[in-house]
Amino acid sequence: MRLPLPQFKRSDRHPNHFAEVIETSSCEFLAQCLEPEDLSFPSMPPFGSWVRSVDEESGNQIYAVVYYATTMPIDSVHRAVALGLSLQDLREEQPQIFAMLKTEFRAAIVGWVQPADTNFSNDRVYQYLPPRPPQVHQAVYRCEHEAIIKFTEDLDFVRTLLSVNGAPVDALTAAAIREVYQLRKADRQWLIKAGRNLSVLLKDDYDRLRFILSQIHP
Repeated sequence: MRLPLPQFKRSDRHPNHFAEVIETSSCEFLAQCLEPEDLSFPSMPPFGSWVRSVDEESGNQIYAVVYYATTMPIDSVHRAVALGLSLQDLREEQPQIFAMLKTEFRAAIVGWVQPADTNFSNDRVYQYLPPRPPQVHQAVYRCEHEAIIKFTEDLDFVRTLLSVNGAPVDALTAAAIREVYQLRKADRQWLIKAGRNLSVLLKDDYDRLRFILSQIHP
């Protein structure tokens, strides 16, 4: 059986650093969650949550939304079996279980932030696909609340979410907007702006529009 690679402790690891890119493409990336230091399962990011990584060559911060997550055995040949034990029982009787599982997630890239330089005094936000995605083995971070709020001043990212392949895009769009709405403390003006944006994109499909809006609440 293939054993997990060792994950060395880093005292200087950023508190929001929770995963690492293991597969990358122009539109999305696959990341594996880092193993926790205690006997517990890696923290699975919520559906529709915001994460960021980096294109190290340019320094661009790559923003993405989680649309799929899974926990599975590291050994792809054998499936996990039901043991009938609580998490506490597992820690006491089968602690090796936690080293035999991995948590991975896919995140759709929705934009990028170019850091300030000699030409621009402030970071520049772009809500379309970046020139390059993050590289393999780049750190993945949970987005800080302030960063999400700043990134979502405009809503062009909604069009990208509605076109993600292989995902329940209506539920994904609703989840991403809902999280931002909650972070903005139920900012009604922002929600109206989001609704108008959706109504333009889905002007020929009222049922889809109604379904998405029905899932958005503070």
